[in-house]
Amino acid sequence: MSEVKTADLKWYVVRAISGKERKVMEQLEMEIEYQGLQEYIAQILLPIEKVYQIRKGKKVSKEKNLYPGYVFIEANLIGEIPHMIKNMTNVIGFLSDKKGGKPIPLRQSEVNRMLGKVDEMADSEAELNIPFVVGEAVKVIDGPFNSFSGVIEEINEDKKKLKVMVKIFGRKTPLELSYMQVEKE
Repeated sequence: MSEVKTADLKWYVVRAISGKERKVMEQLEMEIEYQGLQEYIAQILLPIEKVYQIRKGKKVSKEKNLYPGYVFIEANLIGEIPHMIKNMTNVIGFLSDKKGGKPIPLRQSEVNRMLGKVDEMADSEAELNIPFVVGEAVKVIDGPFNSFSGVIEEINEDKKKLKVMVKIFGRKTPLELSYMQVEKE
C-alpha cells in the first residue's frame, strides 16, 4: 500500500444507532489496529460534554453526547475502507446526499466549528453553563419537590438560580431552585 498524504484525509460522519456511538468508536479503533489502517483513518471523534446535576444531594457529572447518533472520522475512504465501516455492528452508514450514496466529507468550516466546540468544552469543563429561558418547562430533580414539573418565571444568572412556578395541590407556587436542581423537560 502506498503512503497517504494528510491532504487526502477528510472528515466524514458515520451514522450509528443512538446510544451505541461509543461502541462503534471502540470497534473502529480495534479494526484500525488489527488491520493496520492508521494511515487511512487518522482520527475518530465522539464529541461529548460534561453535564452536572444534583442526585441525592450530591453534585454528579455525566457525559452527554453532543451529536447523538453520529461518530466523526478523519479518513481517506479508499478501497474497502467505506465498505468495512458500513458493515460494522451498530453502524447505519455514512452521511451522504442520498440513501446508500457516496459519503460526503464535511466542509472545513463545519469541522472547525465542531472541533472548536470540543475545545471549548475542554476549557470550560469546570464552569456550569446551562442556558435556561423564561417560559421553559423544567422538572425538579432534587430536593423536597423532586419530580414536580414547572415553568421558569425568572432567571438569576449571577447566583445560578431559577424561580420556577410549580403546581402544588392545584395552586401555583414559586420555588427558588439552583440550576442543578432542575432539568429541561
